[in-house]
This record gives sequence, structure tokens and C-alpha cells, in this order.
Amino acid sequence: MALSRGVGSLAYLGDTRGRKTALDNLRCAFGDRYTPAERKRIARGSYQVFARTFLDLFWSAKLTEKTWQKHFVINITDPGAEEKAHNNGAVWVTPHFGNFELISQVWGFRGFPFTVVAQDFKNPAITRIFKRLREQSGHTFISQDNAMIKLMKALKRKGHAGLLTDLNIAPGRAAAAIQCFGLWTCVPTLHVELAKRLGLSIITGVCRPLPDGRYEANLFEAIEPTADDDTREMTQRVWNRFEKVISENPECWMWMYKHWRYRPVGEPGMPHPDYPNYSNSSSALVELIPEALRPLPKAD
Repeated sequence: MALSRGVGSLAYLGDTRGRKTALDNLRCAFGDRYTPAERKRIARGSYQVFARTFLDLFWSAKLTEKTWQKHFVINITDPGAEEKAHNNGAVWVTPHFGNFELISQVWGFRGFPFTVVAQDFKNPAITRIFKRLREQSGHTFISQDNAMIKLMKALKRKGHAGLLTDLNIAPGRAAAAIQCFGLWTCVPTLHVELAKRLGLSIITGVCRPLPDGRYEANLFEAIEPTADDDTREMTQRVWNRFEKVISENPECWMWMYKHWRYRPVGEPGMPHPDYPNYSNSSSALVELIPEALRPLPKAD
């Protein structure tokens, strides 16, 4: 615990670019809710949580099916969702919140082996180390190449897919424009498309670090999209569940990540026109925003 706080604090001080991004994100997301000093505290806390996540990933090699329970508090909103997932398979999603690595491992120990898409490191040796650590509770980690096909094959066998939903990607066919803390951003829709095509539940959850060294794993309600549901609206609905818990525990989210790389052209008419300084105008993002949600043109 002390090591993660120390490493996180050093990273906060040393990572000038990431610290600037974190503070800019907090300013734009929360406006005047926090003072500059409070934003710095939250940003430092975000670095510390991230450091704890990866230190605990290496520590987690000691966990087994019989020992993991004493390190976690489990809260399940809908116990029936797990039973249905056991029978049919499911798409499991979480953001870069708290220990997103360990919540995956916990559900592996609970009998839900995930197929997870992960980006390879530039160094193959590091990729192999992380792959071994992440797969110890029964998961299978795959590369991004042909990920859609691989996930569909696994899910058709009543398997389980594990995905991170808060990645910021370029506007395109596999993306949706959603509002994140009042700002438009572009995120993947893979979790929604898989659930719609295969008739599966989207199960949402997060893993919050506790001060005593344990974690609180919260499994929220299962979302069950139909083939006729609007993909963008379902993607927004999934995100809204996560935004609520991030607002309550802001230090647990990865604020040093560029969540708003693109901003819609004509942004002055948006509810929160103050995007981070690193964001770039994108007409492609505007095309993804439903016309009913676009700002009205200004009168001459």
C-alpha cells in the first residue's frame, strides 16, 4: 500500500504531460465543482490507484480459488444475472476504474472464464509476462487482430467476453458518439454489437480499492439489448452507469488518459463547450451525433 502510494506520487510528479492531461480533464469534466488544489489531489490519487492496480497484478500471482475471498468484498445487484450468464454466456464490461485487472481475475475464480482483447506491448517479453498474470484464473487474452470474429466464436460456445468500454477511438463504423461528463466523445461499440447480434446480456461492474488493502467488487444490473435497440443509445446507457460511480469516486478513474481526443465542430452550442486543450475538432464526430442532439445554428 505504501509502495503504491509512493510510486503513484512519483509518477504524478514526473509525468508532466500526463499530469497536465489529468488536470485538464478534471477541469472540463467537473467545472467549478473542485478547486485547483482538489483537482491536484484527485489527479495524484488517480496515479496512486493506477500504481496499486499494477503492483497488485503481480501480487495476485499468489491468489488461488481458495484464497481470493479474504481480499474482496462482493456486492451483486442482480444475482440472477450470474445464473443466466452461466447458462448462456455474457459480455462483461468495466472502465479503467479502480483495479480493472483484478475484477476480471475474481470472476475467473468464480467460474466465468473470459476471452479478453488486450493490446500487445512493444516488447514481446513484457506481453508474455502480463498475459501469464492475467490468465491465471482461467481467462484467455487475445490480440486485437480479428478480435470480433474470435469473440463471437467464444460467445457462441456460451463463453464470456471481457471488455474495457472507455477507450477513446477515432470516429468510424465501429464507434459511437456519447456524452461523457457533458462532453461528446467517441468510444467503441463492440460490447453492444456482440450482445445485440447474439442475444446476450451486458453485465457491468467495477472494482473499488478500499483503504484497508482489500477491494470492493460491485456487479451492477445486467443490460439486455435487443436487435432493434439503437446501438448509440445502448452504448450511452452502459456509460451512464459508470459515470455515476466515477463521479462518486473520481480518484479511481484514469484521468491521465486522453478521453476527449476529438471534439465536434460547432462546439459552442454544446452544453459544456470547454473541451481539453489536447482535443481536436472533428467533423466525423459530428456525423455520429444524432441530429436531434446537435446544437441549433446561431441566428445571424
